[in-house]
Amino acid sequence: MADISQNQPPGPDQILETALLDHGDMDPDALRRARRVCEETGDRLDMVLTRLGLASEQAIAAALARHLNLALVDGDDFPAAAVLEERLSVQFLRGARALPLAESESSVILAVADPLDGYTVDAVRLAAEKDVEVRVATPSAIDRALARLYGAAPESMGEIVDAAGAELQTTEEDIARLRDMASGAPVVRLVSHLINKAAEMGASDIHIEPFEQALKVRFRIDGVLVEMEAPPFALRPAIASRVKLMARLNIAESRLPQDGRFQFHVQGREIDLRVSTVPTLYGESIVLRLLDRGSIALELPALGFEGATLETFLSVLDQPTGILLVTGPTGSGKTTTLYSSLVRLNTGERKIVTVEDPVEYHLEGINQVQVRPRIGLTFANALRSLLRQDPDIMMIGEIRDLETAEIAVQAALTGHKVLSTLHTNSASATITRLLDMGVEDYLLTSTINGIVAQRLVRLICVDCSAPQPVLPEIVDELGLDRFFQGGAQPVLAAGAGCAACNGTGYRGRTGIVEILVMTDAVRQAIVARAGAQDVQRAAALAGMTTMFEDGLKKAVAGITTLEEVLRVTREG
Repeated sequence: MADISQNQPPGPDQILETALLDHGDMDPDALRRARRVCEETGDRLDMVLTRLGLASEQAIAAALARHLNLALVDGDDFPAAAVLEERLSVQFLRGARALPLAESESSVILAVADPLDGYTVDAVRLAAEKDVEVRVATPSAIDRALARLYGAAPESMGEIVDAAGAELQTTEEDIARLRDMASGAPVVRLVSHLINKAAEMGASDIHIEPFEQALKVRFRIDGVLVEMEAPPFALRPAIASRVKLMARLNIAESRLPQDGRFQFHVQGREIDLRVSTVPTLYGESIVLRLLDRGSIALELPALGFEGATLETFLSVLDQPTGILLVTGPTGSGKTTTLYSSLVRLNTGERKIVTVEDPVEYHLEGINQVQVRPRIGLTFANALRSLLRQDPDIMMIGEIRDLETAEIAVQAALTGHKVLSTLHTNSASATITRLLDMGVEDYLLTSTINGIVAQRLVRLICVDCSAPQPVLPEIVDELGLDRFFQGGAQPVLAAGAGCAACNGTGYRGRTGIVEILVMTDAVRQAIVARAGAQDVQRAAALAGMTTMFEDGLKKAVAGITTLEEVLRVTREG
């Protein structure tokens, strides 16, 4: 019997894959990573590609237009006045991401974001009673044109604030009134507007900060804070109370810090938000961290591990016992690296347990424990209990004290693989930190397999990337000549700034990495109680590529800029 599936026409995702691969617009490995995320989240391929920064809207639209032999249009091709306004509702056009460009006696020219959506074309054909000629445009271009022609669909900050009206006169002391206001439509819409906007812009955090005469709202985008339009200062207690209600915190308590979390539906998917409130001089400072499982590619190459660095990391990761540490400051991607490592190690033959504070993402098939110090469930207590659970692999969210470090060492000595993080600035400084904690040098040399140090750098926006000559002084100072063959004039890349990257020239982030492997030379330096610089020197002589060197390679490859590498490594 013939396989029925072979006779089925290709779906939209398959057509997009073919369109991107046929002309080399997409790396096959990156496409495989995106497909894996699609399977986990159920999202469409084009959404995942843009969310992960693997392809821009413009690149996807151009690939589909070329593959389907359709014309690609932009803002210059859009009409000055609405076309078929009496026959096509704006709600339909917004939902379908479609825009009629022109109408003749026999046909309608229609721009669509999804040229594979036959339903939209058929609907316009029936409504107009004419043939439809399809053009391809990016979703954001169509959204901007619809907003210009029909008015903005989402409420602006000003419209939401105006709707609040007299509610601005509420006082912080009136708790009953505050609860009513926090549940009222204007404030509900305001907080929802902030979360939706942050998710749309790819922000990782929302900072709502009260100062003496103003309320500031800032989004952290690609690791950098960007100031946004803020609501009036008088709304600060209502906004704080609304966030607290969503996170099930005590709205009557404004004198003590509080932590919570909640889920929110954004753009067809659920995201987790962690909430932290802290009392300040002029009110409560609120930070919401957006944890979007669908936007995280738990694949090591997507995190900046490539070439010899990836091979070294995998050789350390695949050792059956011992400790692997990932280090760096807060926000350097340590947890994502550990989760990616666990996903690779997660097979049916291994039992994996984690102890975390907090558990950021839920991993299928892995036993994850949330630390709760208030009831005595500390890292150390949880680890002792989990050792009796017969695990093969243990992940410790962070080694914070000697007690936790000693349990990790003991677990490694008894045949377990242990993964954990520390807050240090380099791989070699991790050794010094553990020695200062009180761990014996001979235990470190016999249990640690490798130490990874990493930072996150911003990626150059693919839509506005352009060549940029490098000053000879910088070439000499950083030794860039070694990266350019045949005496070629060193030319790097930089983003000029465009709508896709909000004028920054950057969109998305990747890692720069160094991996210290426990070689005999490194062991001798540790036992001799050498300083971090001597340990670093021994590791470099054994072949370690430093973070700075890894960053320079990525800058030369056009992935990031020298400014970014210098910013996060503080070199030069």
